[in-house]
Amino acid sequence: MKVAFVCTGNICRSPMAEAVFSQLVEQKGLSSVITKVDSFGTHSYHLGETPDQRTVATCEAHNVPINHRAQQIKPQHFHDFDYILCMDNYNLRSLEHKRPSGSKARVCLFGDWKEDPKLEKIVDDPYYGGRDGFEECYRQCKHFSEVFLQKECS
Repeated sequence: MKVAFVCTGNICRSPMAEAVFSQLVEQKGLSSVITKVDSFGTHSYHLGETPDQRTVATCEAHNVPINHRAQQIKPQHFHDFDYILCMDNYNLRSLEHKRPSGSKARVCLFGDWKEDPKLEKIVDDPYYGGRDGFEECYRQCKHFSEVFLQKECS
């Protein structure tokens, strides 16, 4: 199974989701089931840039390794990945618009795997806010990843 995460610029939410998800895949011994994990942006605003420093700091605070360069999703990715999980409805509409006909990927919100009533389904963009937004993004990514892996890999 191949899983991609998508946000707008690929420097905050989706690289954090990729890092958190990848670590859980490794910790749970699911590397033979989840064979590829990556992240993308719907737009090209930050191509080639490393993740936002607040994303990196949040991952480091939770001992989650992160190593990524921003990239934009392309039509081929809809054929290459089984799941394309996005952070909000704007991303979802953008992905549906970009999606080529006949593609195999299941395109949906990452928050579709929400079971904790204390968390929001939508992963808000923390870019213009403070550190708290990045911590909330981390909590969501961790929870959604755990539920996804439990439901989709069992």
